[in-house]
Amino acid sequence: MKKTNAMRILDSKKINYSVREYEVDENNLGAVAVAAKTGVDLDKIYKTLVLTGDRSGYIVACIPGAAELNLKALAKASGNKRVEMIPMKDLEKITGYIRGGCSPVGMKKGYPTYLDMSAREHERIVVSGGRRGVQIEISPEDLIKICRGSLAEISF
Repeated sequence: MKKTNAMRILDSKKINYSVREYEVDENNLGAVAVAAKTGVDLDKIYKTLVLTGDRSGYIVACIPGAAELNLKALAKASGNKRVEMIPMKDLEKITGYIRGGCSPVGMKKGYPTYLDMSAREHERIVVSGGRRGVQIEISPEDLIKICRGSLAEISF
């Protein structure tokens, strides 16, 4: 398997992770499909969302796959009055990743990253590995460390 940028960064920082690969269905890139194909509990799969804040610029949110992002809570946690999702057409230009393969690790720039507080309930969580069909299993503490992120209650 060819290493992704996210994996190379984790390797360079000697962070423990494991890789899960699965067959991609281009018509269904959501967390439910990932859970079904990898056998990982849906509550341990965290999706990566990219937004823009009215004060901070781009920000990243990682929330459980079955949850919805609480925009007001993320705005408050990130010091913004309001936040909104970036247009999907801008995702690759901003992050270097495409939809279904957007990892919180290894984006073009180090955007402020917020991991939902629920991640503390798990020893390890699963996030995109930086390519469709590749997931990284990592401890929430290591993910926060590598992304210089923060924990916040940002989903419901």
